[in-house]
Amino acid sequence: MMANEIWRLSAHAIARLVRTGEASATEVARAHLARIAATNPTLNAFTDVTERRAIEKAAAIDAKRARGDTLPPLAGVPFAVKNLFDIAGLSTRAGSKINRERPVARHDATLVARLDAAGALLLGGLNMGEYAYDFTGENAHDGAALNPHDTTRMAGGSSSGSGGALAAGQAALTLGSDTNGSIRVPSSFCGTFGLKPTYGRLSRARTYPFVASLDHLGPMARSARDLALAYDVMAGLDPLDHHQPDKPVAPLTPELEKGVDGLRVAVLGGHFARNGHPEAFAAVKVVADALRASREVELPEAHRARAAAFVITASEGAALHFERIRTRGADYDPDTRDRFLAGTMVPALWVDRAQKFRRWFREQALTIFRDTDILLAPATPCLAPKSGQKTFVLDGVELPLRPNIGVFTQPISFIGLPVAAVPVWLDGARLPMAVQVIAAPWREDLCLRVAHALETAGVAKAPVADLASV
Repeated sequence: MMANEIWRLSAHAIARLVRTGEASATEVARAHLARIAATNPTLNAFTDVTERRAIEKAAAIDAKRARGDTLPPLAGVPFAVKNLFDIAGLSTRAGSKINRERPVARHDATLVARLDAAGALLLGGLNMGEYAYDFTGENAHDGAALNPHDTTRMAGGSSSGSGGALAAGQAALTLGSDTNGSIRVPSSFCGTFGLKPTYGRLSRARTYPFVASLDHLGPMARSARDLALAYDVMAGLDPLDHHQPDKPVAPLTPELEKGVDGLRVAVLGGHFARNGHPEAFAAVKVVADALRASREVELPEAHRARAAAFVITASEGAALHFERIRTRGADYDPDTRDRFLAGTMVPALWVDRAQKFRRWFREQALTIFRDTDILLAPATPCLAPKSGQKTFVLDGVELPLRPNIGVFTQPISFIGLPVAAVPVWLDGARLPMAVQVIAAPWREDLCLRVAHALETAGVAKAPVADLASV
């Protein structure tokens, strides 16, 4: 492979090259910066490029290796983060116009700092839906992030740039946030692996919130092994995140090779077997067949879980933005503003009932996990829609697109379960479609064991897009 095509490699392959001296960290950084310069004018995945920081960090790693020092596990791996993560020296825009007036961040977000300490090279901040209230990847202030596999289509949101940058080879690893599906939706549309850990597993310190009781942060990558490597250096208690439970953390990378033998896998039926296009269910069948999973189970009242997630999202999000909506409504993306405005009118009684139902629904899921290790479900109801598309048809009903892309992701994040999004390419398909691999709370290890096994078997893959025409 030509040195200037290092951007085609996975994070773990790049780390190995840098560790063995077959490539320098500086070569890696420059190759990815050149890739960003060549493709970002079309794709719009990056909003900020931290070129100087990346080059200086790469030079420090190369010097460290020249001295014979041991390199950290992600030395030379280029990464980028959704622009709701604090990056020292930049304003944390969170996809908005208003936040650009904020002072620059004095420190990196905890997860950014931990990747940096592991030797990874920060390339910059990534495009996203305004304040993370979005599934499309379209942004009135920064423009739409487009899908590298078909630039007439959406990248998915709200971690749109995180998915697009990976699929384009602009970065080997990205970070996103997921409140109702914002890691899993762009993973599906852009064909990447994504990990939404258990609620509270990874620190959210120094990131801009959306819905505190539902927000998760997690890695996205082009291989399951890269997700495990990133998770292993980011996990652990953070004194800056007062909502993080003190749970034991074991590294996931050593777990990957344990395979799937003995795991009890079932497909979610009911709500998860309707409300989608044929490709969504075909992708689940491909994965289920590969895992020899023939059993179907139903998570009762999943449609109510989705409705309750809507209520909590609308009310908590509106509470956070109430003063700004009142005084600076014209500075919001109209689509986002209207949803926050609607949230201000949600009755407290509904929120109370939604929270009580949430506890009941979680108990139903835990009951299923008594005799099941893994649940499978579609990640999105459709392939990536056309950019600018406003509606789509599900089960014969025309619906608004933006709020309904998360029809399969919302019931899962509503109760904080860990999920790996696994990209599948159906025979002859020109676009990917992801499947959710879901486990019981705190069992991210099982999600990634299955994702790795599917990748090793060739069932799941995340190729860099052919951008020859860009």
